[in-house]
Amino acid sequence: MALNHVRLIRSIAITREAMGAVSRRTYSSGKAKKGSKGSAASDAPKESILSKEVKSTTVVGANILKDGADPKILPDSEYPDWLWHLIDKKTALSELRRKNTETLPYEDLKRFVKLDNRARIKENNSLKAKN
Repeated sequence: MALNHVRLIRSIAITREAMGAVSRRTYSSGKAKKGSKGSAASDAPKESILSKEVKSTTVVGANILKDGADPKILPDSEYPDWLWHLIDKKTALSELRRKNTETLPYEDLKRFVKLDNRARIKENNSLKAKN
């Protein structure tokens, strides 16, 4: 029974290798188009599309409903204050360890406990894996 499984796996592996050899992409060594070498148009730097600022009144692609429309962009004052703090950089564990835990604000203390526990778990797991 086990021998049949080994033969089946070998035949699948051989088939995959053969398909990989057959389906590999080859590149042609065709001639270059006329005017492609030394033309002044190709030497000029092209402007990036991303460098231009896009002005829009809606959030394109944010609609999740079939019949709905894209939501409109509101002024900054219409959004909650916590939204603007989502992109703030948070302090690293090494920096939190250097500070006095008694003087840390609640959010930093909570983050310190979470990161410290995670680091201890990783360390214990690596020690168990070595043994």
